[in-house]
Amino acid sequence: MPLNKKQRVHLEKRLLAERDRARKALGLFDQRTQADRYSSDSDMSSYTDHMADQGTEAQEREKAAAFATKEGRYLYRLEGALRRMYSDPEQFGICHTCGSDVGFERLDALPHARYCIECKRKEEAAG
Repeated sequence: MPLNKKQRVHLEKRLLAERDRARKALGLFDQRTQADRYSSDSDMSSYTDHMADQGTEAQEREKAAAFATKEGRYLYRLEGALRRMYSDPEQFGICHTCGSDVGFERLDALPHARYCIECKRKEEAAG
């Protein structure tokens, strides 16, 4: 059964809230990166850190970059779902593979889902 207007409104709110959260997380990452750059330019940077400290800092930067990449992909999916919802609201919640309903429960848990659970399982098994 296709989504009704009340369900679509609920999912739109969920998507917008998740998008705001993801944007905020990316903004915090950007602020942290700028602060790290600023602190490395300070007078204390002339002192050599121990190799272990340098390794830890490098690892932390890599983890932060991986987080930002993951969060960026998530934001891209959320914005794609909003575009689909706004461009063709009647088709939102329809599986892109088989044309069946994705299901409100699945969309409530994962509002950017494009596939029904069966098609997603098949895709993951093949992948």
